[in-house]
Amino acid sequence: MINLKNYIEYIQDNPNNYWFRRKIFGWGWTPARWQGWLVTIIVFGYIVYQSIILESQSIEPSGDQVLGLLIKVLISISIFSFIAYKKGEKPKWQWGIPDKNKVK
Repeated sequence: MINLKNYIEYIQDNPNNYWFRRKIFGWGWTPARWQGWLVTIIVFGYIVYQSIILESQSIEPSGDQVLGLLIKVLISISIFSFIAYKKGEKPKWQWGIPDKNKVK
């Protein structure tokens, strides 16, 4: 079982100063430095902002407006994934905190 102390130690053990570390469970990344958190907040904020704009433009959005939002969301997620890949650990499936004594 992972407790908060072990999780924080895992995130802080970052000798390469990655912006994103591998998720403990599954595939993907989690922010590990302020730069990673900033990128995450900007992308999330942009998606929320675009959703609010769409919602405030009309009572019922048209298919073109929804498609436009979907394209913006997919582009945002793609950019976020590219940044996480370039500035983070290489992704791989992981199930729990890796043993420090084993070869990576």
